[in-house]
Order: sequence, then C-alpha cells, then structure tokens
Amino acid sequence: MSNELAALIGAEIADRAAEWDLAGAIPPDVLRGLGSKGALCAEVPAEYGGHGLTGRANGELTAHAGALCSSLRSVMTSQGMAAWTIQRFGTRRQRSAELPRLTSGSLAAVAFSEPQAGSDLSAITTTIADDGDEVVLNGHKVWSTAAVYADVVVVFGRYQDGAAAVVVPTDTPGVTVKPVAQPLGCRAAGHADVVLDGVRLPASRVLSGTSQSLGLLTTIALTYGRLSVAWGCVGIIRGCLRAAASHARRREQFGKPLAEHQLVARHLSELLVAEQTATRVCEHASDRWDSASPELSGEAVLAKHVAAGHAAHAAATAVQVLASAGSVDGEPVARAYRDAKLMQIIEGSDEICQLILAERALEGVA
Repeated sequence: MSNELAALIGAEIADRAAEWDLAGAIPPDVLRGLGSKGALCAEVPAEYGGHGLTGRANGELTAHAGALCSSLRSVMTSQGMAAWTIQRFGTRRQRSAELPRLTSGSLAAVAFSEPQAGSDLSAITTTIADDGDEVVLNGHKVWSTAAVYADVVVVFGRYQDGAAAVVVPTDTPGVTVKPVAQPLGCRAAGHADVVLDGVRLPASRVLSGTSQSLGLLTTIALTYGRLSVAWGCVGIIRGCLRAAASHARRREQFGKPLAEHQLVARHLSELLVAEQTATRVCEHASDRWDSASPELSGEAVLAKHVAAGHAAHAAATAVQVLASAGSVDGEPVARAYRDAKLMQIIEGSDEICQLILAERALEGVA
C-alpha cells in the first residue's frame, strides 16, 4: 500500500463518512480531488498518470478506504474497473486518450446489469450498432455504482456477432442517469440506472473496435471488481474489529469491562479470525493477479465469496457487541451492517459464487 495515498484518503474522509452516508452523497470535489492524484485507480501504470501499484498494494489501499467509508471504496472499485477494462481492451491510442483522464480528476463508472440481466449477464440486451463511422447505443442499465458522479460510463452490450465495451460520456445526447433512491448499502456511492436512447458516438469509442466474446469481456472486468470488493470487505471487517474491541475494552458491565466477559471475548476472537481469513485469501488472489496466473478468475471469486461472508457476519457481531451504541444510523458498525449485506450481492451474488466454486470443485473428478 502507498502510505502517501493512504494518508490522502484518510485525510479526505476524516470523520465525514457518517455525514456522507446519511446525505447519500460524497461531495464531488472530494472525488475529483482524489481522482486528480490518481488515488481512485492507483493500479494504472505511471505512463498514464497512475501509481502503478501491484495488485496486493492496491488491495491494501482498497481495504484502508473500506475500513473508513465503503461508499468511497465503491467509487474506487468502479473507477478501477473502468480503467482496467480500458487498459485491457483498449488500443494504444484509446489507452493514451482515456486513462490519463481517469488519473487526473475525471470520474468513471461501469454498466453491466440490466432489469433482466443481473447474475445472468448472457441476457444483456443493450445493443451497439454500427452506422457508418459511428455506433448507436440503445439499452437500460441498472445499479451502476458511481454513475451519478461519472463523466464517462463504460457500457457493455451486444455488438456485431459478439459484444463490446464502449466509453460513453454521460453528457452525450440520449444518456439519462437516474439515481437509485435510498439504497440499502453504500448509500453515498452514487448508484444509478443508465438509460441509453439512440446514443450516437464515434466508432473509435468502442474499445479495441472489434467484437469480443461477452463471456471474456465480463469475466475480465468482473475479476477486477470481485477482487476489489473482496479487499473492501477486509476493510469492513477491520473497521468492525477495531470498533468492537475499543468498545469492549472501555464499556463496563457487572463490575468489569465487556472484554472480560467470556461470551463477548468469543465475539472478539471471531472478528479476529474473520479479519485474518479474509486477508489471507485476498493476498493469495492478489498474488495470482500480479503473476498473471490463469487461476486468477477462480481465486477472485473465492476471495470475494469468503471476504463478503465474513464481512456480513463480522458486522452483525460488531453490532451485537456495541448493542445500542452500534444501532445509530450512519455510525461505523451500523453502516457496516448494511454495506456488508450489499457486498454479498454485487459482483456476483453468494449463490452465483457458490455455483462457480462448485464447478471448480468438480474439475478433474472422473
């Protein structure tokens, strides 16, 4: 993790995470300020204005943000997914044009899901049609994190005989961004639907300019997102562990600190085990990212599933330890309780992760 970037993120969040959560928004100048310093997509190579962090270093930075404010971490995940998709599928010219904007203050989101295409992304109906030297987009995307703040949205849709991703400026005629009202978790992350009605763009905004496999496109982008969410869950667990341990040490009942009551001590031990388990599985997956291992996709699913499950349990445990002190809306463990539940749904629900992991378990079995 970059200590400089961690300090920058910590200073920007300070004690404002509860305020942002209750308001349902992060001030755009905060996001643009962090973006202008490359903090929202720190893995982008230095040649494009990024910090070139390794997967593990970027993961620890993501966890640091997640421990303080899951909404900001969600924006980082979206910015990183957009940058990674451009880096992976863009031509040299597209990378040189788009990535420096994302490391200098422009904000980005990605748009996968649709009303009838959530876990089943093969059901995507958004179309990208050639029309001379332009393309025309039509479709309806839902729950695009950070789209409320975004200058561009990387839209996934059907193109030619396969699929493509297109970098769509949100001020293009025909683009409508509709905020999701009162989301359960990560309330300030800028979740929104994105409606595309006859949106015309130069064909040069289609990444790589050729049709790709829908499965390849979504898997590569989602692998980044799953690993980022997993590290964010590590942050949630760390924040819950810190809050619960601090409260248990200070709060006295029946003449002694809560931490000295065995049942409460058990809760603290479970939080520590959760933090260590989630950290190790994320480190393992990030090492696979850094070595470009062919096992990366599966390891990212495993990390996301394990970390999200532990985060949800850890948040519930922390609320139990803090009791009424942890039940005030907007406060750290109350936020964590809602945010962690959302992590079990986004970037592949628990059930989808389990199906993928079951297939992996069957590999090589006669």
